[in-house]
Amino acid sequence: LSWAPRPGLPPDTAAALLASGPDGEMLWLDVTHRPGQAPWVQLMGRYLLPPCKQRWHTCAAFLPQEKLLVCGDRRGSLLLFPCSSSSGWAAENTSIVNGATDPVEDSSNELDPSCLLYKAALPLESPLSLLFGLHGKTGVTSLTIHGGYIYSTGRDGVYRQLRLRDQQLEVLQKHRPCKGLQWIEELHFTSDGDLLVLGFHADNFVVWSSRTGENVHCIPCGGGHRSWSYCSSPLAKVFAFIKSGDVMLYHCEAEPCEQQVLLPSLHGREITCVRRLGAVEVPGRATVNVFVTGSEDTTACVLVLSENSRAAVPLARLSDHISSVRTLAFAMRPGDEGFGDEGLSALLFSAGGRAQIECYRLLCAGDTVSESAVACQVIHVASHRLDKHWEKKKNRHKLVKMDPETRYMSLSVVPVTSTKQLPTPWKFLAAACSDGSVRIFGLLEAAQKFVLVAESFHHQRCVLKVEAFLHTWAEGERQLLCSAATDGSIAFWDITGPIMDAVDALHQAEGEMQPLGECCCPAALLLSLTKVSSALLTEPVSPALGAPLVTIMAHSCAVNSLHIRETPEGQHLVASGSDDGSIHVCLLEVTLGRGEAAAGTCLQVLERVSRPCAHAAHVTGIRVLQPDLLLSASVDQRLTLWKRCPGELVPLSTTFFHVPDLAELDCWEVVEAGGELRYYCVLCGQGLQMLCGTASCKPRPPPQEALQ
Repeated sequence: LSWAPRPGLPPDTAAALLASGPDGEMLWLDVTHRPGQAPWVQLMGRYLLPPCKQRWHTCAAFLPQEKLLVCGDRRGSLLLFPCSSSSGWAAENTSIVNGATDPVEDSSNELDPSCLLYKAALPLESPLSLLFGLHGKTGVTSLTIHGGYIYSTGRDGVYRQLRLRDQQLEVLQKHRPCKGLQWIEELHFTSDGDLLVLGFHADNFVVWSSRTGENVHCIPCGGGHRSWSYCSSPLAKVFAFIKSGDVMLYHCEAEPCEQQVLLPSLHGREITCVRRLGAVEVPGRATVNVFVTGSEDTTACVLVLSENSRAAVPLARLSDHISSVRTLAFAMRPGDEGFGDEGLSALLFSAGGRAQIECYRLLCAGDTVSESAVACQVIHVASHRLDKHWEKKKNRHKLVKMDPETRYMSLSVVPVTSTKQLPTPWKFLAAACSDGSVRIFGLLEAAQKFVLVAESFHHQRCVLKVEAFLHTWAEGERQLLCSAATDGSIAFWDITGPIMDAVDALHQAEGEMQPLGECCCPAALLLSLTKVSSALLTEPVSPALGAPLVTIMAHSCAVNSLHIRETPEGQHLVASGSDDGSIHVCLLEVTLGRGEAAAGTCLQVLERVSRPCAHAAHVTGIRVLQPDLLLSASVDQRLTLWKRCPGELVPLSTTFFHVPDLAELDCWEVVEAGGELRYYCVLCGQGLQMLCGTASCKPRPPPQEALQ
């Protein structure tokens, strides 16, 4: 049995009672009550739960606008049922609200025998949408409707945000509140915008705040209880529960808060990476920049930074990683429905420890009502872990098992040719791995799957950076890749062949996905893929990435920063920074030989410039602003602007920043109203800082022209 409030009806006089019976049949009963009169019960609908060992529901909630009912069962599944076809939906709402309901004169509170006859006439409804085992085998504990979204909790330690789309339940993202809180019972949305997660941790009842990221209350009660209730107000907090047949009550009066938060933190540990998504224009307000940061605390944060307020306001926090987030990458997309042309839409890739990659769809648009001035929607698309697929590999006894400590150090989205017509959108991703490999992944967004397309262990040591770039000419275009390792070497690859092989295999596919000898997808997944016209690979893709075109020794030790920019002449500038404090710049020219087109790509190094001891510590950020201007940042907390001259790099200006242990740098340019070009950069490490300024090619410019 479970209760659910009826939408549009006073909760103190009417509610819905849901009862699970034999053979998975669930009854919806409307119960109304008036003072001095017996409750009146009316049967409204019959529903069929999916077959499982423990076939009963655990919670339910109504969606009044769509006239639907969403339920959670003991198997951890979410189900969506119709309730508009049940008789009396609109009539009962009108009569009860107007006070016209006339309960039966009989004082008995038993179900009217006529309802038993009516039960046979009611159809046994099947689910419109089913997410089987979404919360594991321990069951769904609660369902909450808030802000047009559905929130579900379970005893698997996560709560999920879902939406309704074409009468189908769609999971947007999942959240894991705090470590060890495996038994989540309910969610409470407060009036000040905080989300409280209620559950049991060991032998304590815990109230956890998603805003502060800490426990608001921790009440010793002996552990999880099936019968309990919690209520909070500005004056007191009350928790009641049943233990060994006794009703226990915990009462706590509110105490004045003696702790003042001067500056809220973005992450619990150092920030390892930062990327700018773009700028959002808000009517009546200044333009704000949207960023994404990753941290050692295993989370990624979507936030806004405003020049006027000089404050960082988090929009969303992503907690799907089980280890640190080391790198981020974007693939911009056209505007999605509901966010307009002025919003931002992108695919976000995050990766880090335990060889884990996560993909999200970010939708950002201006919102004049919210404090941050930006509304952000996050939809989880796909995830991938190397060790997760190990047991599915064929002949794995002949292979060396993947190191479980493998980390993705860097990601880069591969620019893919637009002339090739694909049956479903492809996105290719290059990854630098700590096990010495360079891997190419393909993302089938409609299938929500990552495919390992190719890999190479050429470097034989930890690969720290990768950067993909596109070279175009009249005859066509080639996808190229640059990778840098801990020995100071930089390798250049032509990855057009492996990508085109994957594309051709996709065109010819009529069955299942089996990349690199992995096992097939479930048949149920294949049927759903055909609905979105997704064809999956039937033949294993060759894992060989081939030999690099050119390898140069740019530094004496690890390469910590890498950036590539195309020149107006169609050449490519490659800038890198190292642990030894040096900066290296080389100019490349891509040509197509006279031989076969597939093997005729040639790289020629036209110019190499090196600046030893450019910084006093590791160079962890570098950007080519213009063909003759470079910007570098180091752990020595200096931001230096360089002019590229023939055979040398000339320093133009140096600015000190306040972020210790610099991890990464990101830059962009903005044309001001007067036509002036300004450069912005954001730095992360033990904190986050954004700077802006102008750049001049004159040596030793005045301080007001320096980047500051």
